[in-house]
Amino acid sequence: MWFFGGKGASGFSSSSTAEQVTNGIDGTDLTAIVTGASSGIGAETSRVLALRGVHVIMGVRNMDAGKEVKDRIVQEIPNAKVDTMELDLSSMASVRKFASDYKSSKRPLNLLINNAGIMATPFMLSKDNIELQFATNHLGHFLLTHLLLDTMKKAAQVSGKEGRIVNVSSEAHRFAYSEGIRFDKLNDPSGYSSWRAYGQSKLANILHANELAKRLKDEGANITANSLHPGAISTNLFRHNRWMTGITSTVGKYVLKNVPQGAATTCYVAMHPQVKGVSGEYFSDCNIAKTTSQAKDATLAQKLWDFSMKLINV
Repeated sequence: MWFFGGKGASGFSSSSTAEQVTNGIDGTDLTAIVTGASSGIGAETSRVLALRGVHVIMGVRNMDAGKEVKDRIVQEIPNAKVDTMELDLSSMASVRKFASDYKSSKRPLNLLINNAGIMATPFMLSKDNIELQFATNHLGHFLLTHLLLDTMKKAAQVSGKEGRIVNVSSEAHRFAYSEGIRFDKLNDPSGYSSWRAYGQSKLANILHANELAKRLKDEGANITANSLHPGAISTNLFRHNRWMTGITSTVGKYVLKNVPQGAATTCYVAMHPQVKGVSGEYFSDCNIAKTTSQAKDATLAQKLWDFSMKLINV
């Protein structure tokens, strides 16, 4: 049980759950993609959005695990609209296939929840020869968003409903490398720190949302982009860290959020009327929160955007 923090301006706090922050909200006419939806807060986000009537497309790397989550949701909510599609964020080919298949389905897209992530892995390169945490946590979502943005713009225009892009970041963005993003040393194993590389990828999530928000506003598109910290949650993100797994299993119930609490801020930013028109902000515990100066650096955000565009070969 999480017992720190009182209610903020939104009326919600660190102890609020995803169901509580979406209570009474009707998402019947909305379609959402949730990445990393086969476990943890991604699975809970999918369940709660489906509970509110949203048609949820679960982007999952493991289709068997995704089917299990989908079956559990439908068993609990018989009229739930849930589909699974294969998506490996560490592979640009997989992201491109997912986006192509989604566009071919002619479904609209109102909510894009970039949730999938890995944490503090040993140094590895992705299939595209990019440092794995940066590739999975940032670049895969950057490419996915880029490929589906026109679909979202069309849906917002046709429906008149605001589209929302939600990047699940982390307070770990505060512990990125001193230079923020190691543009020139991204794939250099020397000086690699698993935790700082994680922080770098989470900083990139915020910078991506901020630059995207600016560009969408300049275009006059009816789409917002925000980032958030879900809270410290005991999930399988810790699978690469045995000592963290031990700590979380021992004291986690006292100092960590549970999964329903961990998914609350994502669901709040994705669905709550209080967030209508709000863009380029960072949320924590369902309230607007402060970031580091690096995360607010517009020049760094633009540089990351240009760098990412080159990496995805657009």
